[in-house]
Amino acid sequence: MSLSVFDLFKVGIGPSSSHTVGPMRAAYLFVEHLRETGTLPRVEQVRCELFGSLGATGHGHGSVKAVVLGLAGEQPHLVDPVAAEPQVQAAREEARLSLGGEHKIAFDVDEDVVLHRNTRLDFHSNGMVFEAFDDAGARLDRREYYSVGGGFVLDEDEAGRQVLVEDDTPVRHPFSTGEQLLAHTTASGSRISDVVLANERSWRTEVETRAGLLHIWSVMQECVEQGVNTGGTLPGGLKVRRRARELRASLEGSEGDSSGAQDMEWVTLFALAVNEQNAAGGRVVTAPTNGAAGIVPAVLHYAHRYLPGFDDDAAVRFLLTAGAIGVLFKENASISGAEVGCQGEVGSACSMAAAGLAEVLGGTPEQVENAAEIGIEHNLGLTCDPVGGLVQIPCIERNAVAAITAITAARMALRGDGRHHVSLDKAIKTMRETGADMKDKYKETARGGLALNIVEC
Repeated sequence: MSLSVFDLFKVGIGPSSSHTVGPMRAAYLFVEHLRETGTLPRVEQVRCELFGSLGATGHGHGSVKAVVLGLAGEQPHLVDPVAAEPQVQAAREEARLSLGGEHKIAFDVDEDVVLHRNTRLDFHSNGMVFEAFDDAGARLDRREYYSVGGGFVLDEDEAGRQVLVEDDTPVRHPFSTGEQLLAHTTASGSRISDVVLANERSWRTEVETRAGLLHIWSVMQECVEQGVNTGGTLPGGLKVRRRARELRASLEGSEGDSSGAQDMEWVTLFALAVNEQNAAGGRVVTAPTNGAAGIVPAVLHYAHRYLPGFDDDAAVRFLLTAGAIGVLFKENASISGAEVGCQGEVGSACSMAAAGLAEVLGGTPEQVENAAEIGIEHNLGLTCDPVGGLVQIPCIERNAVAAITAITAARMALRGDGRHHVSLDKAIKTMRETGADMKDKYKETARGGLALNIVEC
């Protein structure tokens, strides 16, 4: 089983990779399944049921909208974020939907997308059931799907085999642990980014890999640019004020300060800009999830802004290294807030960003692994408690704090020689065990923590 860095970094729309991107992909896959089996022309009704965390926070996370868009043939990396809401509203008003963009059926958004707030399917908290019926009401097909974090979706067959990504492509340097990754660097005398680049050649040429990662970097840059130029309030009942635009104006107005004290404020700005875009349903890159989408871009922007000689090659090496760390979390624990809490999202992203920065700062593989370990160790136990089921409080500020932590972790690791007491593998194992012990109310259900107590503030 192999994972590519492009499995971790995917272009999509906000506000959530597991609750928006995942359901959209699942709905799209269900329609494609109907088309492939020749059933689509006979379908007169489709029904979707969302369970567990999806059912508990489906409205705030845009899951209902995502299902409608996916059934209409939209895909997360291609859908126009600006046109998405009007498209869903039109389906609601007309009570009709074009399945796959070609087969018109009657569809009541409020009746045909059902949220089960207190029931979950056995395999995973983010479970979905899609059913298709003919004109006589007879069921033509039924499929289960699971959104397992970062936009990854498993159907019922894959869930039964517990397959994460069905890809048996042999790679040059196979690894599933940090220890194995370091062993490859020692044997080849290479950097971590070199090892990962060699593996990526199993799927595409080096030119294609570099071009794909630079495209990811460009989408991150576009997201920040849009975020710092947009004001107003975010959608949802909390009426959270967007701060990135005002913060940018404030920082640009005091650029004469040469003390360096503002460096971290710019990092905060970059993270806020991305996560405000995400909360508004804009286009972002899962890194490794939408809820944590601001951390890797913020630290990458920091490197771009402050590191002498930073160029496209440095951006590629940063993302290759960060992706390698993300693969370790995905394969050995989880990047799903609904499964292990926010330590799996923000914690993983902090670790990824720390490793990427340590790599482009010239760290040894051992120092890079140390940076990644520091990044996750100090996010262990982090709960996922979105207020109002929205990816806004505490998510937006949490990304900014984690970006600063990632920079500190990288620079701390580079001051050492790579030797440390807790390995990255042990920290990831601890994260998985901590997530298993965590109560469900702290796993993206909006039933505990700040989500419960914000009314008292």
